[in-house]
Amino acid sequence: MFEATTILGYKGDGIAVIGGDGQVTFGNTVLKGNATKIRTLYNGKILAGFAGSTADAFNLFDMFENILENKKGDLLKSVIEFSKEWRKDRYLRRLEAMMIVLNTKNIFILSGNGDVVEPEDGQIAAIGSGGNFALSAARALNKHADLDAKSLVKESLKIAAELCIYTNDNIKLLSLEE
Repeated sequence: MFEATTILGYKGDGIAVIGGDGQVTFGNTVLKGNATKIRTLYNGKILAGFAGSTADAFNLFDMFENILENKKGDLLKSVIEFSKEWRKDRYLRRLEAMMIVLNTKNIFILSGNGDVVEPEDGQIAAIGSGGNFALSAARALNKHADLDAKSLVKESLKIAAELCIYTNDNIKLLSLEE
């Protein structure tokens, strides 16, 4: 995991939400507290967020966006093609970043090794140094609290911010609905 951020994606019935904190660190120093690490892709139909090196993540976003365009926004086909390209390219294999990509039908983690992972529950994914905290909180809140998708993501990220020194509570959210 990266000592960089926390990104949490949630896919519910007809809704997809991604959230991320705003902290950028360099070693043990906070460089910025209001960064945006999430964005929409393919004309607002795909949500994505990154953890890791910012420069590497922007390269990955650009590459993934090109693949999405070529695959006409088909997320499943795009992540498979992305993984193939990542594994073939020596430069890409050295990038230090991970991504979560999702829409209302699918959610995937794209690892720094070119792996494509669909969460076991098919619903919640988290990356970054606070990812496990946010994932645990989201699973508990999803099971035991009556929260809408946006509130679930936001509250889970707030919990991660309380526990992870590389995560702050300057949370940004994006969502899609069918």
